[in-house]
Amino acid sequence: MKPLPDNGIAPSTSGSLPPISEAAQDPCSEYGSRRRQRLQTVIQYQNWNRRSERWGRLMVAAQSGHSQAYEQLLRELDAWLCRYYARRLPHPAAEDARQDALLAIHAKRHTYAPSRSFGAWVTAIARHKWIDRVRDASRYSALSLDEEIPVEDHEEAAISAAALDHLLGRLKPAQESVIRLVKLKGLSIACASSATGQSASLVKINIHRGLKKLAALVS
Repeated sequence: MKPLPDNGIAPSTSGSLPPISEAAQDPCSEYGSRRRQRLQTVIQYQNWNRRSERWGRLMVAAQSGHSQAYEQLLRELDAWLCRYYARRLPHPAAEDARQDALLAIHAKRHTYAPSRSFGAWVTAIARHKWIDRVRDASRYSALSLDEEIPVEDHEEAAISAAALDHLLGRLKPAQESVIRLVKLKGLSIACASSATGQSASLVKINIHRGLKKLAALVS
């Protein structure tokens, strides 16, 4: 995964940000939502690349016998895994998945090659452990579907986007649209209702049914 150039977001020639239209300022407008999402994705993509490179260097040092580098790597990965699973699983399952992932990273550390993206390598392990927990449909369905659930971050979006799009494409259009708006883009139930024409209660129902369907598809 190649890092984006430093000048990926060019400043305006006047030295100030260009004027933002009234539509862009509206938090429920499609243009404003896409603009914020694009900027957020670019920033997080750059941050993820830098983090991946740092972890890769620490792993290479650890493979050479530097115990302090390995301890530092595990501390940082532990913190990242906590956030990763907190957004995807109920607390008990998230803790189990985090421990499983750390054990798998330790057991497979010799398989990492410096020519590979460390971010892709570790995310593949984390995602595999997540799927193991999602297969337990009863624990997955216990996750509250309140609109205040933290939405997924985009650090690994470039890695898992294809698989996620494939799964979402197997849902009903009404379910897919609201899950994308609320769970992936971070819009409120009210904004999703306005964008899709569904009532707020129907948005919640379609999110609930869509997530249950995703759990069944994964299992």
